[in-house]
Amino acid sequence: MNENAYWFTYTIELEDGQSTRFHITLDPVTLTMLPASSEPYPPWTQLSYQQCRCCPLSPTTNLYCPIAVNITELVDRFKDILSHKNCMVVCETVDRTYSKKTSAMEGLTSVFGIVMATSNCPVMNFLKPMARFHLPFSSVEETTVRSTSLFLLSQYFEYKKGRVNSFDFDRLEKSYARVQLVNEGLLERIRSLGNRDADKNAIITLHSISQFLSMEMDFSLTTIAHLFERGADA
Repeated sequence: MNENAYWFTYTIELEDGQSTRFHITLDPVTLTMLPASSEPYPPWTQLSYQQCRCCPLSPTTNLYCPIAVNITELVDRFKDILSHKNCMVVCETVDRTYSKKTSAMEGLTSVFGIVMATSNCPVMNFLKPMARFHLPFSSVEETTVRSTSLFLLSQYFEYKKGRVNSFDFDRLEKSYARVQLVNEGLLERIRSLGNRDADKNAIITLHSISQFLSMEMDFSLTTIAHLFERGADA
């Protein structure tokens, strides 16, 4: 493994003692997740199977959905785990370790989030910088602050290159609208794979967050605006 690579190791331990580890490694230059498994992949990972409505890839040149391939192991291990199951989730990173006693769904949501953002899906690639500074178990408010802040930082760099001359959230709002379509597409892929609901609820949670963020862009970030009012008066 490249010593400069970014990595995240999630350990999810259920109350009955069952423990599962997922190791995620990102290329230090492209921030693309290194393959977590190898072929053969299950049929539901093929790009043409329930392909997302917004997908710009072609089945003639891309046999597999890049996200589906990377969540194969995750879905297989947790497809029959109830989402409300209590567990201890530990996330080790290059810089620090996070832990939380929570539900299987919240733990899976954190894992799904970073995998989806770094699998080299063209729709999700704008989230790679946020994945580099991955924050496990982040709240909706934290996600809003991180996503908008990093977007504005990217706009600044584009401005320095003369590519943009205004700062607004129109492009970010459209990007998150497409993320919603990807979440819906992935949910359709895995809907029939298990009898229970942990993996599906993790996707639904991510979908809800993307819906919230799209709404926030439209309403000028009203839920976090108050955080800056006191500073402005100082």
